[in-house]
Amino acid sequence: MNNFGTEELQQVKEGLAPFSSFLGTLTKKIKNVFNDSYTNDQLSLQREIPASALREIMSGNPLSVGIPREYGGRGGLMHENIALLSMASYESLALSLTLGINTALFLQPVAKYASSEVKEKVFKRFLEDRTMGGLMITEPGFGSDALNMQTSFTEQEGKFHIKGKKHWAGLSGMADFWLLTARKKNNKGNLQRDIDFFICDTHEPDQQIVVEEYFNNLGLYMIPYGRNHIDVKVPVAYRLEPHTTGVKMMLDLLHRSRMSFPGLGMGFIKRMLDEAIAHCKERFVGGKSLMNYDQVQQRLAKMQAAFTISSAMCANSSRKAGIERDLAPHGLEANAVKSVITDLMHDAAQSLLQLVGAKAYQLNHIAGRGTVDSRPFQIFEGSNDILYAQISESVLKLMKNAKESNYYKFLKTFDLTENSSEYIKEFVNFKIDYQMPQRKLVELGKITGRIISLNQVLDIAGKGFRNDLALNSIDLLKQEITRLVAGFSMKGQTNVVEEYEDNSLWLNFVAK
Repeated sequence: MNNFGTEELQQVKEGLAPFSSFLGTLTKKIKNVFNDSYTNDQLSLQREIPASALREIMSGNPLSVGIPREYGGRGGLMHENIALLSMASYESLALSLTLGINTALFLQPVAKYASSEVKEKVFKRFLEDRTMGGLMITEPGFGSDALNMQTSFTEQEGKFHIKGKKHWAGLSGMADFWLLTARKKNNKGNLQRDIDFFICDTHEPDQQIVVEEYFNNLGLYMIPYGRNHIDVKVPVAYRLEPHTTGVKMMLDLLHRSRMSFPGLGMGFIKRMLDEAIAHCKERFVGGKSLMNYDQVQQRLAKMQAAFTISSAMCANSSRKAGIERDLAPHGLEANAVKSVITDLMHDAAQSLLQLVGAKAYQLNHIAGRGTVDSRPFQIFEGSNDILYAQISESVLKLMKNAKESNYYKFLKTFDLTENSSEYIKEFVNFKIDYQMPQRKLVELGKITGRIISLNQVLDIAGKGFRNDLALNSIDLLKQEITRLVAGFSMKGQTNVVEEYEDNSLWLNFVAK
């Protein structure tokens, strides 16, 4: 009997529904909501999720996957969390993100860093009252520069008084609990460098958070975003307890969340692929099915490769990203996973939009909605441009420490690329300039991210994953890496011409 079967037997012994049954019941509830055409149009075109739809989904207690068994949950197992996100994102990326915000950005940090007394109270509310939770880090003026956040706290009469502004927190005005990040203000009014996390219960006196403005976000209509005014007093016991520093706790939290992104991507990419194949079989142009056109086959093959890559990432994250592990030191892998999977998500939506054509350019069409819903994933929780540069900075640091300047020689000894390096040796056998400009750091990060993805595909293929799918994704990844290396090797650097309007009006160069 395989491990998963053994685990389900153990779940039954402990009075839990086997995960397959739990997920099957929840899948039916979510499909009932999203297969209703009227409700689906509501969710596509209106802000927030209808209360009746949310009640139906939450009646399946999906957030129990993020709660430890000793507190009545399913155990906080990473593979269950990823499978939940994947199932939900097949029907709705916004719903999957809503669940992901709750599990990865609230429940998992609370399970790992809160006191037992606080966990018991908070988890009881989630299981019995179907409450929701989120995380507030980003501030106006301090987006990617989170370490310089200005939200502050002081300790007064057994409580922490937290004051500041937070924006672009998913579930603004909707969540019952929030993890708030702030820096301690000393007696001189200066902010300390380290960061603390606090659990805020908006149903308690002195803990209400005011949404000053709701944003008209371009996509993900189901999720409210806004600018929040923070002036709350939180009991001392509701501060999370870092194992070392608050900054490392934040990195552990964010890296685990980024390692969960393949769950969001898995179901979404599969939906884009299924819709694309169905459309191309049914649509005839020039007397033949779209499936018979070579360019269409290329697009579908790329989408299918994305399906395989996301499958490999899900298996990898399930094995590596449980809350028992400290992910603070594993930023390189987490950044690679998050940036590559979100690029693949948006590419898949764009391909479906292109294949379907004009009909897809509607918000209530799965392709149009998928295109605008998938785009922000390349921005939040770390802009991909920044993450790719950070990947390269980590690689260069490792290469310097190893006194190695040849990129291929580094890759073949690096645990995240040791298997994939041989497949692309001819393309990456060159020396690295440690002083490369930022744009080259981004390009090298894209290359490294895809080599790491190739390594993960090889790993799941070696464990029995379908061979033809694996071979196709390997070939397409090699093509993508080759293209990126060609761009990386080009010399020269273009810069913007700020005062560009002088002698640049085209009408002056038309014969009269």
